[in-house]
Amino acid sequence: MRRILAAILVPLFSGLIFLPAIAQKQDQSQGQEPIRVGVPIVLLEVTVKDRSGQVMEGLKKEDFTVKEDGVEQKVEIFGRDQLPLAVALVVDTSASIRPFFQELHTAAVTALGALKPEDSVALFTFSSQVEQRTALTKDKASVAAQLEKLTAGGSTNINGAMAESATELVREAPDGRRVIILVSDDVPTDNGGMGVQEVTDRVLASGAAVYNLKVPGDNPISDRVIAKTIRGLISVPKLVEQTGGEIFELQKEESLDKAFGDLIQRIKTRYTLGYYATRTNTNQLYHKLDIGLAPSFGRRGQNYVILSRSGYYGAPSAQ
Repeated sequence: MRRILAAILVPLFSGLIFLPAIAQKQDQSQGQEPIRVGVPIVLLEVTVKDRSGQVMEGLKKEDFTVKEDGVEQKVEIFGRDQLPLAVALVVDTSASIRPFFQELHTAAVTALGALKPEDSVALFTFSSQVEQRTALTKDKASVAAQLEKLTAGGSTNINGAMAESATELVREAPDGRRVIILVSDDVPTDNGGMGVQEVTDRVLASGAAVYNLKVPGDNPISDRVIAKTIRGLISVPKLVEQTGGEIFELQKEESLDKAFGDLIQRIKTRYTLGYYATRTNTNQLYHKLDIGLAPSFGRRGQNYVILSRSGYYGAPSAQ
């Protein structure tokens, strides 16, 4: 089983821990040690909140601690919104989301415009089927224009949307930072023929953080019952937690434009940590991560909260 899983995941995600050459230039410009381009490196995206829920600003490289499989790692790469970002914007087009289509276009123009010029976006839509509307592109206006053409109908296949967008991100952006933004009411009614474990494995193996813009959908009671009782439907909150993302739930009095903008800004405030992979267990495919702050900041979960992925899939290192 391990060999089978490796055969599926390693070719697809072998680029997970190789830092792109652009990072070398940025790292040197900050006076840090030059990055050894081509050497396996693990990149982590981290959000830190204090006990009141506010994002902690001004943290330094030495403030973080990272363990892989219980072994302390030396953080070599550190920054904030510097490396290019690859975003999969995944939009629910099932019937329950129809009231938000017009407002979504306006919100997307503003929110995507806040990304850096070198950041790229791919647009996926889904109801019963998943459709990729645009390839990964730096032309955010072309992505926003596609949102004007959306029509609603069908069931809600979140399983397929998450799996396909994660796979595409790795294929088209094998290096650097990856994010999936799911715009949905989070009420799945169709698993698209994919089980929860397969979807979860694909998303975790991609290294992408899942951010969810949750809108209040117009769902009949029957759909809500299906979402709670039918087996094989992905839990969005659980997937968000596993990948270190966040849920931004649209309130009735809040505009979609503001919620979308807040989500994008949160993504841009994450810290990027990187360390060279020096593990010796070459039989291990999944690696558990433990990220925290120095003891002076108190205890994780009590004095602060870390939002980041809890592990990653990666090919065994030859170092």
